[in-house]
Amino acid sequence: MSATDGSGAPRFSIVIPVYKVRGYLRECLDSVLAQTFGDFEVLAVDDRSPDECGAILDEYAARDPRIVAIHREENGGIGRARNTGVERATGDYLLFLDSDDTFTPDALEHMARRLDEADDPEILLFDHVRTYWWDKRQPSATTELLAEAGDEVFSPADRTDFLKMFAVVWNRAFRRDFYVAGGFAYTDGLYEDALMVYTTMLSAERVACLNHVCVEYRQRRQGSSMVTPGRKHFTIFEQYQRLFDFLAARPHLDPLRPFLFERMVSHFLFTFARASRVVPADRPEYFRAASAMYRAHLPAGYEPPAGVTGAKFQALGRGSYSSFQALKLVNKTRVTVRRRLKKARTTVGKRALTSLYQMHAKRPLDPGLAVYAAYWNRGVACNPGAIYRKAQELAPGIHAVWVVRRGLEETVPEGVDFVVPGSPRYWEVMARATYFVNNVNFPDDIVKRPGQIHIQTHHGTPLKRMGIEQQRYPAAAKGMSFRKLLQRADRWDYSVSSNQHSSENWERVYPCTFESLDAGYPRNDVYFTATAEDVLAAREKLGIAPGKTAVLYAPTVRDYQAGFVPRMDLEKVTRGLGPDTVLMVRTHYFYGQDPALQRLHEQGLLLDVSKYPVVEELCLAADALITDYSSIMFDYACLDRPIITYADDWEVYVKSRGVTFDLFSGEPGETPGVLATTEDELIEAFRSGEWDSERTAALRAAFRERFVQYDDGHAAERVVRRVFLGEEMNPAPRPLALRTPAPSPGKAAARAAF
Repeated sequence: MSATDGSGAPRFSIVIPVYKVRGYLRECLDSVLAQTFGDFEVLAVDDRSPDECGAILDEYAARDPRIVAIHREENGGIGRARNTGVERATGDYLLFLDSDDTFTPDALEHMARRLDEADDPEILLFDHVRTYWWDKRQPSATTELLAEAGDEVFSPADRTDFLKMFAVVWNRAFRRDFYVAGGFAYTDGLYEDALMVYTTMLSAERVACLNHVCVEYRQRRQGSSMVTPGRKHFTIFEQYQRLFDFLAARPHLDPLRPFLFERMVSHFLFTFARASRVVPADRPEYFRAASAMYRAHLPAGYEPPAGVTGAKFQALGRGSYSSFQALKLVNKTRVTVRRRLKKARTTVGKRALTSLYQMHAKRPLDPGLAVYAAYWNRGVACNPGAIYRKAQELAPGIHAVWVVRRGLEETVPEGVDFVVPGSPRYWEVMARATYFVNNVNFPDDIVKRPGQIHIQTHHGTPLKRMGIEQQRYPAAAKGMSFRKLLQRADRWDYSVSSNQHSSENWERVYPCTFESLDAGYPRNDVYFTATAEDVLAAREKLGIAPGKTAVLYAPTVRDYQAGFVPRMDLEKVTRGLGPDTVLMVRTHYFYGQDPALQRLHEQGLLLDVSKYPVVEELCLAADALITDYSSIMFDYACLDRPIITYADDWEVYVKSRGVTFDLFSGEPGETPGVLATTEDELIEAFRSGEWDSERTAALRAAFRERFVQYDDGHAAERVVRRVFLGEEMNPAPRPLALRTPAPSPGKAAARAAF
């Protein structure tokens, strides 16, 4: 029946409903395209997702003809999206994969082999594992059941143990002609999987099993509809009513009514017990609805299970909410005692909140107070600095206070209000401010009060792995508590992003409930607003003579090394570049003063700009950038000037820190220009002119198209309007071709001369 048999139809039609999963979608699609068995089609249905999911689908569809991107005109929910995919399917078998889950590499190959062996059953059941954000993999509860089935092909009506399998549709394959002939379709609302599972299993005559893990079922920390509380969970009653309507039309299934009744009630109780689904205020009404369903479908002669579970069944049958609550209290007594003891033991640790902070926290919030910080309280800088300046212009009624570490007070510009951490006023502003802006996290002892708004601006586009993905790289994760990291990220209300790549990564590696502000990086605004005079002024301040070519070298930190270790012979490179080139060297801010670098600076061979306060001015002054894996490359790309990647440890860096794309691939959109791994290659790139050639300009253009996506000179304005003024994020970014960056030093000099 497969395409390999000459029918032209693929063996599998994989239906993927897509909605607000841009952080996970690529991983899902990649897991399909990487299959060792390639006879499939993918019906990926964009359910009017408000993020870039639709664009991602179009990108993959353009890359591989087996992927069909379908865009619904309005959001209809996961059921309708799946139905839309089925309508377009042509394969022998239907597979339903959720867009935040993945296939294991050989899943389809094992499925195809088992289907052939079983002579194309109507349904094939297979195994899965649960994956958690802390890199745990948990086997399913049905592994042994699937193993026991072996090569057997059976009718589910005769083997009710298989009706106890996890009632989801992504752990089974449906023969499409069986599915279509049966008139099966997904209903609206949650718990549609359970209805589909039971109705298809009760209709099938031939079911086979595959004892192989085919799906990795992601347990999302936040964002899943099943762990988002609300009245939408009341849909469970409609779904089970449809199941019993299905049974009423099939009297031959009456012997299964007691079994299905018990499955229904157990599902009701499971859902009721989870605050992540049914909030306390809705529980009495939920209980009454469950009780009504119990009485309506109670089979004659039914005997509830034994023990506490049976007592809960009986309380539900009687409609006695008070009796049911009493059972819950008895059942939880020991758990509650343990929790109280644990809380008592940790009370001392929570005294880090000073009495002064607690006192001010009892006062009302100040709606006109904002707290700013950057780089662990190093002063007015980066994205928070740009937002601060724009807020002074657009929202002057909001008073700003910067947090600046002790010893750096002299670096604060005149007229800027600031506090030192731990000072009496520090505790007051931290307790009473309404707005918090930072490019890292505020300390753990800062408790977010209701009404306080936190803006996480970040301080770079991620080439390296960040957030929870650092767990896989010991050098990057050393000494880090990822649970505490996510608790800090839970305080974020907004996450500022400069491109789609960043937005996807932040949502995946910080699985919290923040809103992504796809506004651009405020610190990059200057690259579009600076004039020729600004460029020349920056060079003059640095002492760069007219006519000289200024090259900024800005390497990043290495997690696997202690201290600054130069990756190149700076003296050799400086002499190799020649007297007409000025090399500016900026080490990472994690490092202290480097004596060898200082000596070269004193000898006049280069400029050590490691302590220069404004990195944006260095970029404006530079004709070209040399870097390795630093996020400065993405910012510098705004200027549309040459970027040279120099690194001799790419493979080591990938293994020790992990990366989000292959910087050294040489492919458009990944490599921004010349690649060099030795000083000789670097020097030759400049001597030959390759550093600024047509080839490297084309690479740079593709890199800018991908990463200079929202930056246009108005990022800070968009953030201020959205957060401080409650307006839309305006103006919208213009097409990249219509954005004019600050002129290069040569062009700036020509304009000045003119």
